[in-house]
Amino acid sequence: MTGFLLKKTFFDLWDNAAPLALLNIGFIASFVFFLLIHRLLEAFSPLPVAVSGLMFLLAAVWCSVYLAASALCVKNVSDRSGFGFNDFFGAFRSVWKTGVVYGIFFCAGTLLFTFIIPFYLLLDNAAGLVIASLLFWTLVLAVTVLQFFFAARARLGGSAVKVIKKCFLLFIDNPLFFIGTMFLALLILVLSSLSAFLLPGPAGILLFLDEALRLRFLKYDWLEQNPGADRRYIPWNTVLSEEREKTGRRTLRNLLFPWKD
Repeated sequence: MTGFLLKKTFFDLWDNAAPLALLNIGFIASFVFFLLIHRLLEAFSPLPVAVSGLMFLLAAVWCSVYLAASALCVKNVSDRSGFGFNDFFGAFRSVWKTGVVYGIFFCAGTLLFTFIIPFYLLLDNAAGLVIASLLFWTLVLAVTVLQFFFAARARLGGSAVKVIKKCFLLFIDNPLFFIGTMFLALLILVLSSLSAFLLPGPAGILLFLDEALRLRFLKYDWLEQNPGADRRYIPWNTVLSEEREKTGRRTLRNLLFPWKD
């Protein structure tokens, strides 16, 4: 499944490079905007910690809402349909509450990683080390589980609490799948740095995670059709046969000159 997942993600990314790059530009512009505002204010006088924290919260919330809206657009790409500006702006109205919740969670995780865990480590005793370790691995678990937060919201809908519950249920049933996609998403993030996050960028990572979740849901469709099957052994070649046929094969010539087919 992993090979086909990467293949389909690449093809969809290639076919929709321009709109996905625009999504990435919007995200980068948002991040730079808040960074410049912070630097500009600091140039006049040092900012109180509370003000800096509030600005970080606003930036995190806005970027989270932006990613949530982008995930809805990316879902259309994964489903083999395009999206336009109207789709993007319309998505804002439907996901902003979910994005705000995720932004708050992100800030809480950042606070945990940058201040709370180091605080317990600086206690330099066994109790502090145990608490710091527990908090660290809890944070790692949360990051692993919530990597599909935006994709799950786009595909399943519901409130932020319901989306988090669904992510945990999926993780319990597919732990290795979650771990594998986490490492691949990090690899895509590293590759994105080579192009200043223009491509694949945040939109490319959202696309990869949406593709992964969409294909994983085919497992449950197959299990529903085969109630007596062993859940531990999924015949992925059979499950993905229709998707493979729709995706097809491409040569370098097909990719560069699709109009010559």
